[in-house]
Amino acid sequence: MNDHLGHKLSRLKRHNASGYSLLEILIVLAIIAMIVALVGPRLFAQLDKSKVAAAKVQMQGIKAALSTMRLDIDRYPSAEEGLALLQTDPNPAVPGWAGPYLDGSLPKDPWGRPFGYTPPASGSDAPTVTSLGADGKSGGSGNDADLSL
Repeated sequence: MNDHLGHKLSRLKRHNASGYSLLEILIVLAIIAMIVALVGPRLFAQLDKSKVAAAKVQMQGIKAALSTMRLDIDRYPSAEEGLALLQTDPNPAVPGWAGPYLDGSLPKDPWGRPFGYTPPASGSDAPTVTSLGADGKSGGSGNDADLSL
């Protein structure tokens, strides 16, 4: 009889020692969910800030390409020519054009939309390169604010 009780106890110990209980798994999942709830919004805020910073860097690159092109053709692109003049010489050819002035294709802003271009009002001014921000609409604030250089 004592042997029978010892056998039952050893089986019971082996059964309890093999794996996790449902309660333990639920506690771990609850802890993970709380961590995600606290950290997730901060990560998304950083992602939005990095897109704004990336847009500004891209606009600076476009402005540098426009300045280089101005040295070659002695003017900035007109409103009709736009930023496309940085990539392709139109027909009829622009005298002095030595592009393309940007590697690859014309970049889009981090939200997947083309950059805007406004030629200078006078010969001594610089052109303006713009992005409509995260919302793609004129105006806005925060990450939705328009960017221009």
